[in-house]
Amino acid sequence: MALTMLNELLTEGPNPPVLLYQVSKTAKLDTLNYQSCFMQSVFAHFPEILFIHRTYNPRGKVLYTFLADGPRVQLEGHLARAVYFAIPAKEDAEGLAQMFQVFKKFNPAWERVCTILVDPYFLPLPTLAMEFPAAEVLPSAFHICKFLQGKFYQLSLEQPMEQVLLTSLQSTMCSATAGNLRKLYTLLSNCIPPDQLPKLHSYWLLNDRIWLAHRWRSHAESSRYFQDLEVTTRVLSQFFGTTPSVEQGMTSLLRYMQQNSGDMASFSPGLSPQSSCAPSDVSPQSPKVEQLVEACIQHSLHKICTGPAAQLCLGELAVVQKSVHLIGSGSEKVNIQILEDTHRVQPQPPASCSCYFNQAFHLPCRHILAMLSARRQVLQPDMLPSQWTEGCAASLDNILGSKWSETLDKHLAVTLLTEEVGQLLQHCSQEEFERRYNTLRELADSWIGPYEQVQL
Repeated sequence: MALTMLNELLTEGPNPPVLLYQVSKTAKLDTLNYQSCFMQSVFAHFPEILFIHRTYNPRGKVLYTFLADGPRVQLEGHLARAVYFAIPAKEDAEGLAQMFQVFKKFNPAWERVCTILVDPYFLPLPTLAMEFPAAEVLPSAFHICKFLQGKFYQLSLEQPMEQVLLTSLQSTMCSATAGNLRKLYTLLSNCIPPDQLPKLHSYWLLNDRIWLAHRWRSHAESSRYFQDLEVTTRVLSQFFGTTPSVEQGMTSLLRYMQQNSGDMASFSPGLSPQSSCAPSDVSPQSPKVEQLVEACIQHSLHKICTGPAAQLCLGELAVVQKSVHLIGSGSEKVNIQILEDTHRVQPQPPASCSCYFNQAFHLPCRHILAMLSARRQVLQPDMLPSQWTEGCAASLDNILGSKWSETLDKHLAVTLLTEEVGQLLQHCSQEEFERRYNTLRELADSWIGPYEQVQL
């Protein structure tokens, strides 16, 4: 009966959905893949960020719900961002690989997926990485929030303390800055019993790559985002997670979607589905697109550069985010002004700029980063010297990544002075060399005494 109802979904409407399923020997639903034309259209226009949620059925089957995510997705309504439903035969490498391959077969835009957000205990990561080799897989902010909420309730803390933790968690999720995340991490460290703290995996709060995919949202947008996902997951649990019959659960869920599809008529493609990295020097960017571009630049800096190099460049990017003015561009050079003197950028690799920061460190400065932001591009490995790339600057990392100390400060000062004096002695006439050498000789003798020969 339930399978008959599923088949009836194919005949309703002028554009029937994609519905593939297999049944077992006992006529039970074994696998399922479902995608309506609207769902396929949403994914075709917003494939960059994919959110995957798993809902477990009492019979042991798992429903994988794929949702479009990111700043370009502005769809209202429950499950309006859902782009695919799938039930694998088994939640093993073979079953999941088959499920992802069917998804890719009906969705050519899968090649443009840049980020996949999953729950922290998503075990089939190798299969996901193999099927989407160009995408970065990250734990989602929503799933981490739900995980921590569940842990707070399980700890059976005193009511005032539990309320403080829940309120702080909600506030931090709606404004996931590095400072707020660090404050929440400190709060957990001080309030949670030491033997229970490891179970919370609070180190997730300090992983900045997780929060870059969420930080672009404003406080109000974050609140709506979490509320929408909360309703979505509850609807999935109501229809699929609590119904013993998988067939009946899926039929009820799909019926619900058809009855609550008011957002389909108002769906607008918005921005072009083409790569967001295409140059766009003329048309102004919306704030949300700018935030996404800046988040992508931050990610590329962390991925390509060493830690100290990334921190230096992020300081430059912070200035870019406050005020950027693209005042002129040519075929080979771009003039950038950021409320300061104008500098000239050479965008061809290796990128260079006339400013002091780039000339001194040979790192992407605020002017190069402003150019990348204006063109909606990200940092590429060939845009900076090899000594700054990840894994090639151990000695620099030790110096720049260390804390300040008086001894290190003196050592660096002496080293720089020695190099400067050496350069002056090498590039002068013989007469000038003798004069400068004698001056150094007298200085050394005055410190140590003429009785001891000092090596110069």
